[in-house]
Amino acid sequence: MTVAMDTGLNVSRETLTALESYAALLEKWNARINLVAPSTIPDLWQRHILDSSQLFDLAPVDSRLWVDLGSGGGLPGIVCAILAKEKKPLCRFTLIESDKRKAAFLMTAARELSLEVEVIAKRVEQVPALGADVVSARALAPMPQLLPLVARHLAETGVALLPKGKSHAEELAAARLEWQFEATSHDSKTNASARILTLKGLKRG
Repeated sequence: MTVAMDTGLNVSRETLTALESYAALLEKWNARINLVAPSTIPDLWQRHILDSSQLFDLAPVDSRLWVDLGSGGGLPGIVCAILAKEKKPLCRFTLIESDKRKAAFLMTAARELSLEVEVIAKRVEQVPALGADVVSARALAPMPQLLPLVARHLAETGVALLPKGKSHAEELAAARLEWQFEATSHDSKTNASARILTLKGLKRG
């Protein structure tokens, strides 16, 4: 059975159940660890889960390694790993999160949901280059500070998926002062002022 969401998410009943289980786990842990802003919990599905799911469809179909930087509560890393279990079963996920408590949550979520996920509890710049097909980062840092971290772990032919808010144009312009890349801006389905940026051919210069 397929469940269609008005935001464009099209998943099996099993995948929807996994997403709901993840949401419940995140809400439970959020009472003790600040995984997401408490004010967003009542709108958790729209603000976080559906928002994160948008990145999944922008990833190359043949992706084998997806690295999520500063994963926090698993947004978008855990959400995309849940979707991949059904739609990209060969894709592995590595979630990098330096906060040990948040990393413990990510490990718990991966274990309870039987996901193909590795969690690395270190700072992004301390992790050896991973050569990922996809690198994502949600609300981690402005583009000029973010791109050195992305470039460290992105394969030469890889794609970066970066959700950005209303200042996305300014961030792009600032990043182009030090970096070369091909960028495509995609409308967000959950926030009219936000964009998802896909970057290819990332190199300094």
